[in-house]
Amino acid sequence: MGAMLTSLRNTAAAGLVLAILLGVLIRLVPGEGAGLESAWWTLCLRWLHVMSGTMWIGLLWYFNFVQLPNMDKIPDHQRAAIGKVIAPAALWWYRWSAMATMATGLLLAWTHGYLWDALAMGLTDDGRSMPMGIGMWLGIVMWINVWFGIWPNQERALGIVDATAEERSASARAAMLFLRANALISIPMLFCMVGMSHGRFV
Repeated sequence: MGAMLTSLRNTAAAGLVLAILLGVLIRLVPGEGAGLESAWWTLCLRWLHVMSGTMWIGLLWYFNFVQLPNMDKIPDHQRAAIGKVIAPAALWWYRWSAMATMATGLLLAWTHGYLWDALAMGLTDDGRSMPMGIGMWLGIVMWINVWFGIWPNQERALGIVDATAEERSASARAAMLFLRANALISIPMLFCMVGMSHGRFV
């Protein structure tokens, strides 16, 4: 057990194996998973969407509620560890979990047949897809902020690409504002996603 939990790779692999075993067990229960091929793959896709979304929003809230508010408390000689090691690694997982969330979410909506209704904000189905549509568009805005706002500015702010001191300072502030905007948007976005899963906010 110690060898498994002291290695992140082993821990993640063990979690994946456990999830697969539970999935197989569910498939073997009569009336629960047998013969439901479409539902089974939908479950797997939804699971991937939730997993990647949890990583994305979790890191977003880490940046906003933990890292940014406490940066001023870190001595100058220790900040390099954040900027050179922690932040680049966190940003890698942040932007690619955003990509995975977007891809699996759109694919999930398409396989369920409500992608275009949701993107049309429910105008084509008497409003049934409006909550999901609002949530999807808010998620798309967040994804755009990640890839075209936060990441390019963080590349300059962290010195990953060449930039003057003034450009790095301006980019750090811009990245912070994009992160704050995504934190703000994430709250109504999640509300709309939950609203869709329970019908028209009932």
